[in-house]
Amino acid sequence: MVKQKETVDYSVLQKVNYPADIRKLNNAELNTLAQEIRDLIINTVASCGGHLASSLGAVEITLALHFVFNTPQDKIIWDVGHQCYAHKIITGRKEKIATMRSKNGISGFPKREESIYDVFNVGHSGTSISAAAGFTEARCLKGERNKIIAVIGDGSMTTGMAFEALNWAGDRKKDMIIVLNDNEMFISPNVGALSSYLNRMMTGHTVTKLKTDIKNFLKGIPGIGDHIVKLSQQIEESLKTFVVPGALFEELGFTYVGPLEGHRLDHLIKNFENIKALEGPVLVHVITKKGKGYKFAEEKPLTYHGLSSFDVQTGKPLAAPSAIPTYTDIFGKTMLELARVDSRIVAITAAMCEGTGLDQFSQEFPQRLYDVGIAEQHAVTFAAGLATEGFLPVVAIYSTFLQRAYDQILHDVCLQKLPVVFAIDRAGIVGEDGATHQGLFDYSYLRSIPNIIVMAPKDENELRHMLKTAVDSGSPVSVRYPRGRGVGTMLDSELKNLEIGKGEVLREGSDMAIIAIGSTVYPALAAAQTISKEGINVKVINARFVKPIDSELILKAASSCKKIITVEENELQGGFGSAVLELLAEKGITGVQVKRLGIPDKFVQHATQAQLRRKYGIDEEGIKRAIKEMLGK
Repeated sequence: MVKQKETVDYSVLQKVNYPADIRKLNNAELNTLAQEIRDLIINTVASCGGHLASSLGAVEITLALHFVFNTPQDKIIWDVGHQCYAHKIITGRKEKIATMRSKNGISGFPKREESIYDVFNVGHSGTSISAAAGFTEARCLKGERNKIIAVIGDGSMTTGMAFEALNWAGDRKKDMIIVLNDNEMFISPNVGALSSYLNRMMTGHTVTKLKTDIKNFLKGIPGIGDHIVKLSQQIEESLKTFVVPGALFEELGFTYVGPLEGHRLDHLIKNFENIKALEGPVLVHVITKKGKGYKFAEEKPLTYHGLSSFDVQTGKPLAAPSAIPTYTDIFGKTMLELARVDSRIVAITAAMCEGTGLDQFSQEFPQRLYDVGIAEQHAVTFAAGLATEGFLPVVAIYSTFLQRAYDQILHDVCLQKLPVVFAIDRAGIVGEDGATHQGLFDYSYLRSIPNIIVMAPKDENELRHMLKTAVDSGSPVSVRYPRGRGVGTMLDSELKNLEIGKGEVLREGSDMAIIAIGSTVYPALAAAQTISKEGINVKVINARFVKPIDSELILKAASSCKKIITVEENELQGGFGSAVLELLAEKGITGVQVKRLGIPDKFVQHATQAQLRRKYGIDEEGIKRAIKEMLGK
């Protein structure tokens, strides 16, 4: 069991600050270093949260790469980057690792602004091979001879972009190394043809008949028949691993090496030294265990993929359990209610069944849940195909990842006005994962598309009704909701349809009007109620819809109050506030002062959700401040 942070003695790690330091170590010291790095990762994530299981599984790969290759001249490009904690520790950030993912601390993902060893910013999957191909071509154009290494997980190989890059890079025949970190699992268990290819090759009719004949023969050998059968099964598994994947990548133009034992440093180092001398594109297949070295993460890699602070000894979260469900929980339960009464409803996820709250749905309706792997573009067009045949697909994807399927939403769903529902989880500020994961653009990129309805609930109860409204609408619909728990409102026992494009007045007032949407509605209401004690009467409107916007309600508020504040947890450019301004301009309304609160034209870095909402003035205090400024008080 890992020791508590205060008592860990990092005998080797204390001497290591940069990759040059590890190249002075012998094999025994390297193995000790690997364990000490694991201890530090576990204790760090236990304190500040983060991606645990993936980083634990990549410790030896990280050490071996930095030991053999001359980084940062030789460049390592990480895919997704959630396995990069060991990399950060040995590249000058050991002393800062405790600040990871916190305000003004280091990022939980590779970030070029942090270190010359982070050569490419990442946070989404499937980008590393394309980026590495670009680095490779740049090296050739400049006449340099450094090595380019992409480290990609097996789950990321389900992205179409990864195969596009493999196809192109294999044909170019340039020196380039791809390390396939195969832990047989990415975030959720792998799905798709690639992961089933090996099994299929060994279960064809001819092979199956041959195996049956041999097995019967072996069993007939007195005394040792059963033992030989068991041994032959083990050999079969080895053949599936050693022979078939090599043929696949060799056909794409790569020299295939592996599989290698991913937690044997001496084995990795020796092979990487040999690979370093090879010419042309090389794919190195490394077998690792997600969560390696921490029993709770090894046993439940899904649970320990990304998590908040926890107790190292028990593996249990430090935060006290709350009776208030998360928006994700409410989505999952509402989907069950809807699916039980409407057999046309199907659910689609992109390798995030548990993360999007669809795990119970998958158990109750296994034939109606589709996990397409990390392939958001495919997920959306797949949903469009289902919709043309009379089904009601609900595509559950995080806001930051749905960006990857913009063209499919526009071209394959909205252009045909197909009834596909986009359940957009983790929308708005997500906090500690930082710029690559903030869901701050979906209002803007969706409201520009014809035929789609865009809405956001003020609380978990309204989310339920919006989902009901969405599946009954007969149109493309997006429903976005934030990361985290709801506000604790009572849930109606019966689901109902909301009137499309209609908001609601939550509080009357004549001095000014606040028009808020989604997660900003309750802070706006709290600000108005608090400031009323100072004699300021503010109307509060829950917009509900970004598109179609409630023109009648907003124009009435503009006419009566003359001062409007819009509040949204989205970038201001093209967002909800922009829709209000466009409405006023279209109707020729003048003499109305409008102030928009939201996220400015910048990428939002990592900090807690509360810290970021405070920073950008969309919490209760920020809204009160804006009210006073507008009223000159």
